[in-house]
Parts: sequence; C-alpha cells; structure tokens
Amino acid sequence: MGEIVGAGLLAHVPTIVLPDELRRELNDGHESTLYTGLHDLRRQVFDVVKPDAVIVFDSHWFTTVEFVVTAAERRMGFYTSDELPRGMSSVPYDMPGNPDFARLIGKIADETDECWITPVDNEHLPVAYATLNFLPFLQGDESWLSIGVCQTAESRDFEAVGKVVAEAVRQSDLRVALIASGAVSHTFHKLRDLRRHEAAGEQHIYSDEARDWDHRVIDALVRGDHAQVVNEMDDFMSVRPEGHFGHYQMMVHALGGAACTAPGTMYSQYENSIGTGQVHIWFDRPDQGWTGND
Repeated sequence: MGEIVGAGLLAHVPTIVLPDELRRELNDGHESTLYTGLHDLRRQVFDVVKPDAVIVFDSHWFTTVEFVVTAAERRMGFYTSDELPRGMSSVPYDMPGNPDFARLIGKIADETDECWITPVDNEHLPVAYATLNFLPFLQGDESWLSIGVCQTAESRDFEAVGKVVAEAVRQSDLRVALIASGAVSHTFHKLRDLRRHEAAGEQHIYSDEARDWDHRVIDALVRGDHAQVVNEMDDFMSVRPEGHFGHYQMMVHALGGAACTAPGTMYSQYENSIGTGQVHIWFDRPDQGWTGND
C-alpha cells in the first residue's frame, strides 16, 4: 500500500529561477526567502523522505471539460514562457513520468460519477512553469506528474479529485509527495505601477484586504486548522486566490479535507510578487492529524 509522505503549498514565482544578481536587484539587494526556502526544503525534506513520485497540482495549467493528469513516460524538451519569455527562455527540462500511476488515477476517477480525470500521454502536451520552476531545487530520481486546474470546477470537484488521488496512492506501492503549486491572494498591480512593487515586502501586496486574508489563511495552515481554510473558502475568493485555490483544495482533500489537522512548517516568509501573496508551507506526516491515508 502506498502513502503520502508529505505535502506543501509552494510558490512557483518566476523570480526564483532568475539569475542571482537580478533576483536580488528586484528585492532591493536582498535575497528572497522563496529561493532559499526551496533549497532548505530539498535538504530537510526531499533528501530525507525520498519520494518515489511527486504530483504537482499546477495552478497555471487550465483545462475546461475535465481534469487532466500527465501520463507520459517522460516529459523533456526546452521551455520558453509565453507569459515571461525574457526571464524563462529555452530552459531545458527532463521529467520521468509514471504512466501506470496516472492510469490508476484515471481508472479510479472513472469508477465514480463525482470526478472526471483523463490521463494524457501525448508527448506534445505543453508544460507550465508552475511545475517546471521547482525542478532545479527539488528534482531527484523520482517521477513527476502534473494535474491541472479545471477552470469550470467548483470546490466539490476539487474535493473529488483530491479523494481520487488519495485512493490511487493507497492502491499503489508508491511513496508520494504532493505539491500545491500557486499563490494565496493573486491580483497583480497594473503595468504602470508594478515596477514599484517588485520587492518582497508585504507592504507591496495588492490590497489590505488581500494581505489580511493571506495572513488568516497562513496562520490557520501553520496551526493545522485546515477546517477553517476549507470552511471559509467561499469568503476567501473575495481576494481572488490563484486558480480558485484549486491547487490547495485538491491537495488538502487528498489529506482528509477539513478533518486534516497536520500543522505546517513555513519554509519562507510571506512575500509579495507584484501584488500577489506567496509562501512555502510544508506539511510533514505526523502520527496524528493526517487522515488522507489512514
């Protein structure tokens, strides 16, 4: 029987893959904790638990009529961002996949009327930097799969996907880490203003309301009060969390949803990215409070 060996809400912001000098220049000469935090996460978590597979709930990959899980034997090539080609240009990547595990996720989804997840092994399926930006920091010998955020989905659909993923892990023989890749609040400053808001300080977050909500969510996650976050999801939408916060919703429901009480460890400070709220929070599997695979 497989198990989920850890999970995290992680920020994929483009600044983490910029050259050191430029990254610090954008942050008033200081290093971003989002950058150093991923190095710490590698040493303190990934190198210790050594997962067999990583599933990234990718908030930059939007599907429409279903959820999709990558099922290719290998995803490799060169990536240039259509959004930010100046900063991410012809970046090489090579990610082994796990087609059998992807097909198992699809099979379990097919067995319920609550969920639609299609495994796709097409070698030309585009990749998104919400998956790729973690590779220089976290990638080892494990396989990597991505699941997109269906843009027509509601919270009950994200819940269904999380439960299917948890069951697929349970039926496998894999040790799996989950990454909810995305921001908390997610509103950018306007083009003529955003260059004045590139530093990491939270005073640059788009609005006081967004900053207050982000702190409320982060504080709850650190305490392990996932029930608060799940139960307040509709209200949290007022500050437009990235991808309907679907990345977190799928992850947490793989861990048991509102019943999960796993406390989070912050691997970064709460940082701004041109108005959006960013943070790394990791949830180890404690003896109690992790209900997804019990």
